[in-house]
Amino acid sequence: MTINVTPHLNFRGDARDALEFYQTVFGGELTIASYADMGNTDPATADHVTFGQVTADNGFSVMAYDVYPHLEWERGKDPFFVSVRGNAPEEIQGYWDKLVDGAEVKQPIGPSPWAPLYGQLTDRFGVTWVLDVAVEYSTA
Repeated sequence: MTINVTPHLNFRGDARDALEFYQTVFGGELTIASYADMGNTDPATADHVTFGQVTADNGFSVMAYDVYPHLEWERGKDPFFVSVRGNAPEEIQGYWDKLVDGAEVKQPIGPSPWAPLYGQLTDRFGVTWVLDVAVEYSTA
């Protein structure tokens, strides 16, 4: 069992540009899945990033997405999540079960269209965590 902890940056329409920029700075592989890739055909957001990441052999890793249009978002407010991604559902569930104590659950943990297990919460210290089981994405 392995897990990775990665900063997960939050944008509104700029995630693709940010990820492409970070790739030029740190190198590595760029992966992007758009809202359209997930079935959203709204022309205003279809090309926005629902999942994106840059990972490099030197250990650099960052994830990013464009906050869903129906969610409140303000530049600089809640600019990131901490992403805990693993390959063993029981391990991720175990972390969730401990972090949820005193937390505000934003997305209950369970299957999602993009991961076999996904959940989001803000812990009692005000830190927002995203926990999920990894799936393979093709590179952009």
